[in-house]
Amino acid sequence: MDKHIVVPVLLFVCVTYIFKALIDARLRWQMFNRGGSEELVRMLVDAEAKRRRAAALHWGLVLLALGLGLVVANLLGWSDLSMTSAGLIIGATALGQLAYYRLSRPG
Repeated sequence: MDKHIVVPVLLFVCVTYIFKALIDARLRWQMFNRGGSEELVRMLVDAEAKRRRAAALHWGLVLLALGLGLVVANLLGWSDLSMTSAGLIIGATALGQLAYYRLSRPG
């Protein structure tokens, strides 16, 4: 891959992430300073922690399924990208998404 493309894209992603983190921190600080109830602040922090755990589970399952799909493709000797190997990888990713959906449903 051309580094003249990768570096600006990664820079944009990093700046966007930092911007989001600063906005979130400022919002929390303003709520704290304006006398937001401790219960409200705790509820927001708990909800964010729950969302982060769900995101970690989601991407962990998807990447695990994708990795297993790549291992299977390698074991079958599919070294070139063909429709069959692409279908296997896409199917493995879909299985990861479905596994996350099943595990995240209540009950």
